[in-house]
Amino acid sequence: MANQPEYRMTGSGNYSYSGNSGFQRTAIEATKGLINKAISEKLEISNFVSSSNSPKIFGLADLGCSEGPNTFLAVQNIVDAVELKFKHHMLLGPQLPDFHVFFNDMSSNDFNKLFTSLPPERKYYATGVPGSFHGRLFPSASLHFVHSSYSVHMLSRVPKEVENKNSPAWNKGRIHYGNASDETFKAYEAQYLKDMENFLDARAREVVHGGLVALILPGCPIGIPYSQVFIIKGLELLGSCFMDMAKKGIISEEKVDSFNIPIFFPSMQQLEAVVKRNGCFSIEMMDTIPQPKLKPKVFSSTLRSGVEGMTKKHFGDEFDLDMLFDLLSKKFEESFSNFDPEKAVTQFVVLKRKDSK
Repeated sequence: MANQPEYRMTGSGNYSYSGNSGFQRTAIEATKGLINKAISEKLEISNFVSSSNSPKIFGLADLGCSEGPNTFLAVQNIVDAVELKFKHHMLLGPQLPDFHVFFNDMSSNDFNKLFTSLPPERKYYATGVPGSFHGRLFPSASLHFVHSSYSVHMLSRVPKEVENKNSPAWNKGRIHYGNASDETFKAYEAQYLKDMENFLDARAREVVHGGLVALILPGCPIGIPYSQVFIIKGLELLGSCFMDMAKKGIISEEKVDSFNIPIFFPSMQQLEAVVKRNGCFSIEMMDTIPQPKLKPKVFSSTLRSGVEGMTKKHFGDEFDLDMLFDLLSKKFEESFSNFDPEKAVTQFVVLKRKDSK
């Protein structure tokens, strides 16, 4: 099983994920119709028909759920659509299946906050499942639908070559691959392909035949160099803020050299290739959703909510995050005209489990 880094990716307080996740919520709302269509037309529920009188359980997992509230919106949309499908086909007569929802994230996630925020009128049984989604999490053939939003672009680790001073992929003075060498990009890409293969292998064992996997993730638009992608340029700008602080002696340059953000933004072609190479799933839907334009302060807060945890872990609790992200906000405002929202895209993919690999 791959070892996903055991740190809190998300921020806290005013910069918590729950307080700065409107961007992700917009994507979940924008894909609701596509989710409904996928469930209506692609989800197979014939395996629920049986002569047995035992209760039928529909297994649903949200991977990378964080602490809410977006996960509850996504789950409710799916439950409503599945209920509608069962009522339309009347496969169980008037009876609907029991819905068992598994909320997954790393063990460092604030599951207590998640559980205390559960909708009181929910129509499902809820369970928390800590652990890396790059490996097995659930029993074989126990899930009928898997959902993951803004999570599977996260790598299980920073590529080893990027941290090795003797490697041509060593990422000195940078925190991501946007303005780095080709070797650095290839190291990130290789890690992503390995992680996605592990992800798909695990889900192939957990999802029943005819079950669906829906993924929402930021990606690289077709025909756009990765160095020009909106969020990658933002990370490049953040890297320059770290270096500015190093030049002022606030942090050591060596500390910046050893800090890399383990996320990769695939193109639709890369995503399609890894699914086909895995061979366990058919691609039922692929679509793109334009990302909303972010104002400088909103962009800074959104990015901070995503990387604050790992920044604190690397640089220490005493590190001045306010200084870093104030600097980022100012730089973003000054260079805002260079950030083209058309060079940002959210990818939506629906996969269907085949009979066998």
